[in-house]
Amino acid sequence: MNKVELIESLASRTNLSKADAGRAVDALFTADGVIATELSGGGRVQITGFGTFQVRDRAARTGRDPRTGQPIAIKAAKVPSFKAGQGLKDALNP
Repeated sequence: MNKVELIESLASRTNLSKADAGRAVDALFTADGVIATELSGGGRVQITGFGTFQVRDRAARTGRDPRTGQPIAIKAAKVPSFKAGQGLKDALNP
């Protein structure tokens, strides 16, 4: 499912117009949306029964340049992560 299909599905399930559903999807999932804003501020977003979005620290490490095989340093970074909640897991494994 892509963004357009998500908007259409949301609109049909909630009786919203496609424009309103599109604004709702954008408010949640864009780079300046609710979830990204909360994560960039160091917080987390927990949706009971669905899952939790949070920021994790990835340690610095040594990788390899695929063209030359030479080792390269990969800097530490903060990365977004999602952990599925029990309700979502149960929906996938009835």
